[in-house]
Amino acid sequence: MNKFDLRHKYKALRQELSESQIEDLSLAIANQLLKLNIWDKSLYHIFLTIEEQKEINTEYILNILAGKDKNIVISKSNFDDYSMKHYLLTDSTKIKKNKYNIPEPVDGIPIASENIDVAFVPLLAFDKLGNRIGYGKGFYDRFLSNCKPETLKIGLSFFEAEDKALDASVNDIKLDYCVTPNEVFRF
Repeated sequence: MNKFDLRHKYKALRQELSESQIEDLSLAIANQLLKLNIWDKSLYHIFLTIEEQKEINTEYILNILAGKDKNIVISKSNFDDYSMKHYLLTDSTKIKKNKYNIPEPVDGIPIASENIDVAFVPLLAFDKLGNRIGYGKGFYDRFLSNCKPETLKIGLSFFEAEDKALDASVNDIKLDYCVTPNEVFRF
């Protein structure tokens, strides 16, 4: 299956999920994350849930990070050049949805990509080699390519890995892990 067909397949599978299924699966993913030896780092980048796309509810992961007193980084998307600017999430951070319903910080304390230790990565599909398919604009590949080589890249998925290798391009950044409700994949 090509990337276009896989995006369509996984968007359709997400749309079939009920709110309670999304909550249960999101909590299971957060619990699986607790099994990873990643909690000694400082700066953790996470995406905020686009509810309209039926994405993973990252509130559970945010609560873990806050409970472990970690520095949380969130992003603001620039649709002119498909880049992201990153900001420290604090008690005073104002969040507003952009025209694509992406919750983003209005402003804040900027954080450079190369300072991020762990990045939780949204995706639609992934394979057993660590390749992922997102929405197709390349935001995360651009962002991850600017991170330091040792930054841990952790995909989050409601669904299991594709058996066949995904079509990957030279610009695609591989994951180190992908966490599903039932399993942690290590690459």
